Amino acid sequence: MGMPITVEVLDRKTNLDIFEKVYSYFNEVDTKFSPYKELSEVTKFNNGFTKDISSELKEILESSSVTKKETDGYFDIYKNGFIDPSGIVKGWAIYNASKILKKNKLKNFYIEAGGDIEVSGKNKNNQNWIVGIRSPFDKTEIIKRLSLTNAGIATSGIYERGNHIYNPHHLEETIRDVVSLSIVGPNIYEADRFATACFAMGPKGLEFIERLKGFEGLMIKRNGEVASTKGFYKYEMDWWFFE
Repeated sequence: MGMPITVEVLDRKTNLDIFEKVYSYFNEVDTKFSPYKELSEVTKFNNGFTKDISSELKEILESSSVTKKETDGYFDIYKNGFIDPSGIVKGWAIYNASKILKKNKLKNFYIEAGGDIEVSGKNKNNQNWIVGIRSPFDKTEIIKRLSLTNAGIATSGIYERGNHIYNPHHLEETIRDVVSLSIVGPNIYEADRFATACFAMGPKGLEFIERLKGFEGLMIKRNGEVASTKGFYKYEMDWWFFE
């Protein structure tokens, strides 16, 4: 997937076979959905081989279509006639990996891929998992620490990969006002599919999240201003805890 993947499981009954299943699944996703691999199904689809596509690609295409409608067109995997489902596949894959762990009756785990995270149960201290939101201006600084369990958090931004997110309604425009947007949702799949779209909305993205039931968001603007939805505070940890 072109990114590091971390899986931490705290249940005593875990074993190496389960980790191998999870990483094997991520490799399968990369092989199938990478728009950069010549033999991937996405590449073949973009080259006109649209018959007999897999159930997984059908699911992604359908989910992308639904997300496009829900976000008033701000989420769109089509660009110049080709698809790039990266904005939805990562969260979908992490969520499916979490289901592999749960199917094996594991309850306490953390899965992270490229900054998108799914957490379940408790951490090694039998507390909620602590997840940090990094400053887009200083990679060594954590500006918020969140307490999460049974949830997903996805972050979209331009500070790692440059301007790779665009506004589908105005392709010629560069998103300048916002540098980072994080969304907490019931799982990483749901959080991730909205994160990119809300970032593309610019400052209005936070208003969109505010209207989503079960979601909270935090936005960092280019001028350094930090804004969040009304309920985001319930995830924030007190700074004194870390002093």
